[in-house]
Amino acid sequence: MPTTTANGSIAHRCDFVLLFDVINGNPNGDPDAGNAPRVDPETGHGLVSDVCLKRKIRNFISLVKTDPKTGAAESGYDIYVKERAILNQQHQRAYDALKLKNDGKAKEKANNVDRARAWMCQNFFDVRMFGAVMSTDVNAGQVRGPVQITFARSVDPIVSLEQAITRMAVTTEREAEQQEGGNRTMGRKELVPYGLYEAHGFVSPYLAAQTGFSPDDLELLWTSLEQMFEHDRSAARGEMTVRKLVIFEHESALGNAHAHRLFERIHVSRKDSAKPPRSFSDYEVTVDRATLPSGVQVHEHV
Repeated sequence: MPTTTANGSIAHRCDFVLLFDVINGNPNGDPDAGNAPRVDPETGHGLVSDVCLKRKIRNFISLVKTDPKTGAAESGYDIYVKERAILNQQHQRAYDALKLKNDGKAKEKANNVDRARAWMCQNFFDVRMFGAVMSTDVNAGQVRGPVQITFARSVDPIVSLEQAITRMAVTTEREAEQQEGGNRTMGRKELVPYGLYEAHGFVSPYLAAQTGFSPDDLELLWTSLEQMFEHDRSAARGEMTVRKLVIFEHESALGNAHAHRLFERIHVSRKDSAKPPRSFSDYEVTVDRATLPSGVQVHEHV
């Protein structure tokens, strides 16, 4: 992994491409469509939201940075957006820790917001990574995160299959009486037989300097991207696997090339277009290194 430091901070801009696939699972259900796999209705390509991918990263960070005995997060690696969290209570933690008041004169309030925002960045990994709007009620300001991730889109159109399933049990006694002891529950399950998805991401050294996102944090991000599905198994998601992480590292903080030009150098193609893909081996992935702009290095992982 690239370790780019200058005076203890990230010095180089990074753009990255993440390729992952799903086998017989639902990678990201759409609650507005009965939790069916997300799809672009015009092209049939599958979608996985940026929010879904960020959730996987947050869950991985929480897994590796939480003491399993005490349930306490390692200092600096708490998670702001987590299950059942009340965000204003998270903001209040900053005010309590710094003994600040959420009132007073305008200048004092502004200073308190700045101090609370800095405390939130220091203590919550996802705040200093993704940023957050924390100006609701208990005002801890707003943070622009140095790491941004796009929606993932499948390389080819996907097919969503609806399967009938049976559970050999019922929930209530009334259901059992209605079935006269049959005790079976019928249901439906939607899945994608196979889909290879591509997501893009960006790391800004300038915003990293503002939030305190460090080179160690960056290394942890790369690790989480590689391993986030390994500890996120469920029957609904089938088999999800990260297949390739390609990182374009620039020599400068500003960058040596446009991100979209770098992404165009990754080519994903079907080996046999006459049959539907059903595994990663049905694809060929190449990175065009010969035409890379000066000042850009490529790191391939997984």
